[in-house]
Amino acid sequence: MVFILTCETFQREDLKNQLTTFSSLGAKKNKMNGSNERILNVIAQAIFDKKGSNIVALDVRGVSTLTDYMVIAEGTVDRHVSSIASAILEAVKPLGITPLHIEGKDGDWVIIDLGDIFIHLLVPELREKYALESLFSEAQIVDLVIDASRKISG
Repeated sequence: MVFILTCETFQREDLKNQLTTFSSLGAKKNKMNGSNERILNVIAQAIFDKKGSNIVALDVRGVSTLTDYMVIAEGTVDRHVSSIASAILEAVKPLGITPLHIEGKDGDWVIIDLGDIFIHLLVPELREKYALESLFSEAQIVDLVIDASRKISG
């Protein structure tokens, strides 16, 4: 399993434990309404609307046995990361999607497990340190559609 292997690359025990927890949950699949492409775009739009940055979606089918897609994005500080996570959960709720598991909800690295899609939200320092994209270098980058002209209420 990819996460078990990548745990060995982390030096902090708490991160090893988080990813091991996810590897045991990865066998579950969330029933999703609509295509994964549409869901990925909804997630990306929610991240963008909350001023998240450096959004990348990866197709990890054939690379990971835990999930089909992975979204990685940044928030500026832990509160921003948490706010982005909440916005994502609200955005996918109308699609009938609920998370299977959330880890680090109030931290500087939040992981949301939607079954077919894992979302990693990190502060820039952690994203650079752990370089998740390089762990999945064989994955294909997924094109995302984000409406930058949307008026954000709030």
